[in-house]
Amino acid sequence: MIKLTFTDFNGDNPQRVEAEEGMTILEVAHANGIDMEGTCEGNMACSTCHVIVDPLSFSKLPAPSEEEDEMLDLAPDLSSTSRLGCQITLTKTIDGMVMRLPRATLNAGGW
Repeated sequence: MIKLTFTDFNGDNPQRVEAEEGMTILEVAHANGIDMEGTCEGNMACSTCHVIVDPLSFSKLPAPSEEEDEMLDLAPDLSSTSRLGCQITLTKTIDGMVMRLPRATLNAGGW
């Protein structure tokens, strides 16, 4: 099992969860009652699963695709370590990852 921590924008109210390798951050959030919308259901057509990844874990992730970068450009509270939760697949490499949820989300894709 992969261990993850979700916090609010300020880094408070940690919610620690465990999930199986191969799931996406969006799937994990939904399975654990984390307040992440995911309007397009993981089709990378909105930015409502935006997360801000801790810098150490961010460095272990594969680079985002051009399409993900374009969607992220439309997300509020964008950070240099922002990613879409639907595009992060759990691997043992990111065990222990901490993510902050943005203050707000915007359905940039119009879904």
